[in-house]
Amino acid sequence: MANGTDHQMRLAVLIDADNARPTITEPLLAEIAKYGVASVKRIYGDWTTPNLGGWKPALLEHSIIPVQQFRYTVGKNATDSAMIIDAMDLLYTGRFEGFCLVSSDSDFTRLASRIREQGVLVYGFGEQKTPKPFVSACHKFIFTEVLMEETRAADEPKRKPVLDLRRDAKLVNLFRTAMEAASDESGWAQLGAVGSNIMKQAPEFDPRNYGFKKLGELVQAVKLFEVDERLQDDGKGRSIYIRDRRKHA
Repeated sequence: MANGTDHQMRLAVLIDADNARPTITEPLLAEIAKYGVASVKRIYGDWTTPNLGGWKPALLEHSIIPVQQFRYTVGKNATDSAMIIDAMDLLYTGRFEGFCLVSSDSDFTRLASRIREQGVLVYGFGEQKTPKPFVSACHKFIFTEVLMEETRAADEPKRKPVLDLRRDAKLVNLFRTAMEAASDESGWAQLGAVGSNIMKQAPEFDPRNYGFKKLGELVQAVKLFEVDERLQDDGKGRSIYIRDRRKHA
């Protein structure tokens, strides 16, 4: 993601082949491109086993480097260890501003936490079955089912009904807590600040989980919040502000 200049974040993309599907490769890399440049793309597994054969076309097409890791003992995942060691080596070079960890395995929870401790961003990608500790250890976690759904849907994604959104206590509480933290004395909060606060509370939050492409669309669909679009101070754009209808009826 550009930070106001032409510079883009350098990202290290590390994929656990045992806990990811080849079909996610294209939408995964398209999503990662929103955050920066994938300077390193590596995938880990025992490539002597037939179950990873489906990865070969994707690796060739997208220049992903396969890292071989033999299974020394049945029942032990040597792949995880190899990926963790490589991640730490890359972290200590100081060349990367973010890591993309692609797995649904909770074994990478401590790795994500350690990278964060170094002040480096961690983006996680995994299935919705991913254990909560790993999800919470990342700055942002994107469910791969959402990415796959986007590739299948040529039109608008299937949105949750308004009534279901309003009954989703977790979603509504996330908005209200974030709004409270980011609001001014009149109760208005800038949408971007609300979104940033929500991500701190719930790294797995994504409007696409509810069938909406943008946060603003989801806010309006809930119909519990006032929305005000204002001209920015520099006059060159517009910003969206929201506040809780319940407190300002």
